[in-house]
Amino acid sequence: MAQTGVLLTREPAPQTVPVSELPMKVYEAALNTGPESSCGLATAGFRTAKYLPEEWHQNNYIRYHEAFADRDHSERCRQESQNLAAYTADLAQRTQQDSTTKVGERLQDIHFWKSELQKEIEDLTAETDLMAAQKVRLERALDTTETPYTITTDNLQCRERRQPPDLVRDQVEVELLKEAELIRNIQELLKRTLKQAINQMQLNRDHKQLCEMDWSDKLETYNIDEKCGRYNNQSTNIQFHPSSSKFEDSASTPETWAKYSHDNIYRAERERLASVNLRALIDNILHDTAEDLRMQCDTVNEAFAKRCEELDDAKHKLEHHLKKTLKEIGDQEYNIAALRQAIKDKESPLKVAQTRLYDRSFRPNVELCRDAAQFRLISEVEELNESIKALKKKLLDAEQSLRNLEDTRMSLEKEIAVKTNSLFIDRQKCMAHRTRYPTVLRLAGYQ
Repeated sequence: MAQTGVLLTREPAPQTVPVSELPMKVYEAALNTGPESSCGLATAGFRTAKYLPEEWHQNNYIRYHEAFADRDHSERCRQESQNLAAYTADLAQRTQQDSTTKVGERLQDIHFWKSELQKEIEDLTAETDLMAAQKVRLERALDTTETPYTITTDNLQCRERRQPPDLVRDQVEVELLKEAELIRNIQELLKRTLKQAINQMQLNRDHKQLCEMDWSDKLETYNIDEKCGRYNNQSTNIQFHPSSSKFEDSASTPETWAKYSHDNIYRAERERLASVNLRALIDNILHDTAEDLRMQCDTVNEAFAKRCEELDDAKHKLEHHLKKTLKEIGDQEYNIAALRQAIKDKESPLKVAQTRLYDRSFRPNVELCRDAAQFRLISEVEELNESIKALKKKLLDAEQSLRNLEDTRMSLEKEIAVKTNSLFIDRQKCMAHRTRYPTVLRLAGYQ
């Protein structure tokens, strides 16, 4: 507790002269050296050691005067001593009161700066704790990005197992590559931000340590000055310290003393504000990166859904064409069988006609006539041969068409299998795996 004192106005001390410097009155002793001295040659035998009455009176007067002068000097010395003792006692009391007041004022100054340092230390401690929480969020967010990156790379690897012609660089692959690049950039950003957070926490702790050391010194000084303020003339633990009144060479001035604490608080506040700004930046970064990742994830999912719709549509169309192709193959097989039967059916009429012509070639002599029957039989054979030739040609065309239909069927079945495989990869493997994509809260480092 600071000890307060009343500040008294010091009155100018009266100009006193020490007793040792007072002028001393010199008294001359009576000497036997006058013209009527008893040491004359004529009375040398009778009055050598005797004084005259005048000399006796003079000697008494001298003794009276000396006693008076000594008493007067002693009285003045006693009065001056009493005055000096009273003045010095009053001066010592006023000086002690003034010193106590100054110590009390100094205690107030120390208490002020100690309180300011204490407040700044508490603020820095709270800010460092908040920054530590942000650091944990950054670490969680950075760890969480491994899951979407694994999902994205797995999707790309799975889609590499698509079979031609579905092994294309479609919009899904473009968006997946964008997602992988986005995740890598976000990871680099989070790593740099995490490093800044760690450095800022270290700066906060360093300046907090400086403030704590300053606060500790002021606490010790406050206790010392408070003990000094409680000292009085009746204290039992006071003693002489002759060498304590010297100033130390390394002693600071009030200005440098206050500037030291002010600079410590200023630097601590500057780092604390930098930490607050960095925390706000981390909040924005985590929010933006989480939103960007989820937005890109939705874009990829939409691309997957659209691609699966395209594959479903293509597969359904292929299946429709395959169904028609299979029906056409059946019809063509019936047609080929009919053509073959039709060719076979022409064999008997051709045999009849050729047999007739052959038998008629044996007609004798003039009977071997090119009659109408002969012409008709010949034309019949030609017609039958043309029919058989046309049927065989059509049969070849039908067989070729059937082979083409079979190739088409195989191609359609292969394409359907390719589309089924692509659908399985995109829908069953990739899209099912993407359901494990982290939420916005996890990407923001809250879980």
